[in-house]
Amino acid sequence: MTTKYKVLGMSCGSCMQKISGVLNGIEGLSAKIDLAKSSAELISEREIDINYLNSELQKVGDYALQAFEDEQPAEYTPPQERVSPSSVYYCPMECEGERVYFQKGLRCPICNMYLVPIEEQEANRAKGVHLQHHTMGKEGHHHQNISTERENEGKYYCPMFCEGDKVYNDNVGCPVCGMDLVMIPYKDGRKTDTTYQKLKKKFLISLGFTLPVFILSMGGMWISWGLPKEVIGYVELLFSLPVIFYSGWFLIKRGFNSFQTWNLNMFSLIFLGTAAAFLFSIVALFAPQLLPHELMHDGELSLYFESVCVILTLVIMGQMLEAKAHQKTGKAIEELMNLSPETANLIREGKEEKIPLSEVKTGDILRVKVGEKIPVDGKILEGSSSVDESMITGEPIPAEKGLNDKVSSGTLNGNGSFLMLAEKVGSDTLLAQIINLVNEASRSKAPIQKLADRVSKIFVPTVIGISVLTFALWYLFGGENRLIYALVNAVAVLIVACPCALGLATPMSLTVGIGKGAKNGILIKNAEALEQMNKINVLITDKTGTLTEGKPSIDGIFAINSSQEELLSIAGALSQNSEHPLSQAILKATREKGLMNFKLSSFENISGKGVSGISGDHRLLLGNEALLKHFSIPVSDEFSQKASELQSQAKTVSFVARGNEVLGLISFSDKIKESSKKAVKFLQSHNIEVVMLTGDHQQTARAVAEELGIKNYKASCLPADKMNEIKRLQAEGKVVAMAGDGINDAPALAQSDIGIAMGTGSGAAIESAEITLLKGDIWGIAKTKILSEKLLRNIKENLFFAFVYNTLGIPIAAGILYPFFGILLSPMIAAAAMSFSSVSVILNSLRLNSTKL
Repeated sequence: MTTKYKVLGMSCGSCMQKISGVLNGIEGLSAKIDLAKSSAELISEREIDINYLNSELQKVGDYALQAFEDEQPAEYTPPQERVSPSSVYYCPMECEGERVYFQKGLRCPICNMYLVPIEEQEANRAKGVHLQHHTMGKEGHHHQNISTERENEGKYYCPMFCEGDKVYNDNVGCPVCGMDLVMIPYKDGRKTDTTYQKLKKKFLISLGFTLPVFILSMGGMWISWGLPKEVIGYVELLFSLPVIFYSGWFLIKRGFNSFQTWNLNMFSLIFLGTAAAFLFSIVALFAPQLLPHELMHDGELSLYFESVCVILTLVIMGQMLEAKAHQKTGKAIEELMNLSPETANLIREGKEEKIPLSEVKTGDILRVKVGEKIPVDGKILEGSSSVDESMITGEPIPAEKGLNDKVSSGTLNGNGSFLMLAEKVGSDTLLAQIINLVNEASRSKAPIQKLADRVSKIFVPTVIGISVLTFALWYLFGGENRLIYALVNAVAVLIVACPCALGLATPMSLTVGIGKGAKNGILIKNAEALEQMNKINVLITDKTGTLTEGKPSIDGIFAINSSQEELLSIAGALSQNSEHPLSQAILKATREKGLMNFKLSSFENISGKGVSGISGDHRLLLGNEALLKHFSIPVSDEFSQKASELQSQAKTVSFVARGNEVLGLISFSDKIKESSKKAVKFLQSHNIEVVMLTGDHQQTARAVAEELGIKNYKASCLPADKMNEIKRLQAEGKVVAMAGDGINDAPALAQSDIGIAMGTGSGAAIESAEITLLKGDIWGIAKTKILSEKLLRNIKENLFFAFVYNTLGIPIAAGILYPFFGILLSPMIAAAAMSFSSVSVILNSLRLNSTKL
């Protein structure tokens, strides 16, 4: 027997492998796991005990199987009528996506609500309570699930998807990782994400107030200001207030929230260090008599206002750079949504009326006019035209469409008008499916967490532990003023442990590295892309516009009853009034050869066949073999054989005729880019398997693959086929990069571990990718790999510099030298550590400029 179940708690390839291992390890059971659909197909000769299976899955993680509603047995009892709930529980607000628990009475770690039996999940959704009116904490911000539906436009979500599909009305920051949220774009573009602009304003204000504080504090080490130390301290405090309580306040809040939820990250460390430094400085400024004299330097206590300001300003700068990258995150879906027209031409009772696209229903008859976008999926009932389907196939030559041929939403109608029957509307259209594929791929991919956050998860608890231990030891053995010494030294640990270079380590390297890449035609969106680029072992590449130039060009002129120049001149004259890509290729050739295109006395575009014109007493023709048959012009065996030979080489053929005589034919092809062969060879030599997936025909795909030395290729691929192939490779443990340039590549670019778009391609492809090659040349992938290695190493070095000096200062701050030398925290050591770590980071980052690509 075969049964299909929904898999709860599965979110990545690692989860899938664990679940598959458990289920396939049970005797007599065979399981096929589908990560994309979160489902499992179980094949067993005996009855399946789902409770036993769930108990086995529980041993490897929070996973569970649940029968689909439409596959329940006849005796199935609705959830609300069950007497004994299962042992599987989930948060009714789905704060952690589909994560489940196996113990009754637990509370959700995010919203603190009691967990409820899984049986109530579908019932709650049916009642419409699923996250529609839930309020998050004291902020009062509503959130729902991410969707491409209009009601979610303008909402915000975490780019790390720490809470699954949860969205917010405001950019309150992710309560798990602390990152800025990203806005779901409006289709009509009436509102865009302003996070970057807001952070830029806060950074400039913070920088303006930080500079005088830094100059007053650090400059005093070499320059005498001629003012009492207290006055300088008051000025520093005054200038620090806008930095702390305006520009950097959102960072303080995030750090505080991280301790409330115990999701420790970089902001936890920033909060600890800045709060400790600020409070210590306030006490040192207004009540210095409370602090031990050992903390004084030249008879004065050191203030840390400049450290607080520098830390916050640098972190704001890092957030600003990150927001700049995330500003484009939602634009891939926005680009795709804009492909769909707002209205359609409905034929009702013989009359034509324009209606909103949302009102089109299956079975409606629609008229599509010249140059319009096709509104829905369907078939042609009357008329014919050429349709630009490059968004689906990626091929530049429009497809000729006639009676009963299928057409797809979002594709562009050419030079003919036709009537079509609407067969798929709304979310069932191919365009909607592509949008959902991009959205699904983006949500299913788990970006690599920031290196600084990973370090912080270990570093923060360690620092807190050392601080508490310092307090305890000083309180037990500190002598007469033990409480003061315990407090001061515990705070000192927190101060010296907060590296002001932490906020600079990654963004500084990225700024230099991104600049270096841009000079070489490589646009990089984020550090995760570069980290993954260093690990790829499979490159999936599109053909058209990636390996080839992406537009047809003439590669042969075969004249029998005419000269090549005359043949091309006739073709040029017929092409002057056509926008067809083949016509544009002919016009380009006539211009390059300096041929004059004579004028025609009449011109006719015969949809799906070619063009016709009159010159003097002769009818001139340019088109396919169907055009010749239309005018009853015979084609010799020699021409037919030549045309078949060229077509077998993946070339497009157009005949040229005058009167009733065929003069010759012109062949077209999409030329391979000069650098493609070199790039493929380089990547293969670096143990990267190159796989070509194209929407073109098998003959064309084979010809290109053989010329480039690509062993693995697939032809006639739709967007979903490319995406599924990448999923298959990822399930095998491969790290997959995808290079493409078309809208049809957008889902695959989003699904891949790293998407690489050609800058000469579509906006949707560029927005779906993490890296864009401005020159549209895949040799840039080799350059990107080199830059990836260098930049990742540089970031790790910067993080070392950001932590090491301060880490070495922690034992001194804890008072380890006091029993031997009577030294507590030296202000000079603290200041030098904070300053030198920042200088080290800056100088090290600048070394990237010398990298050779």
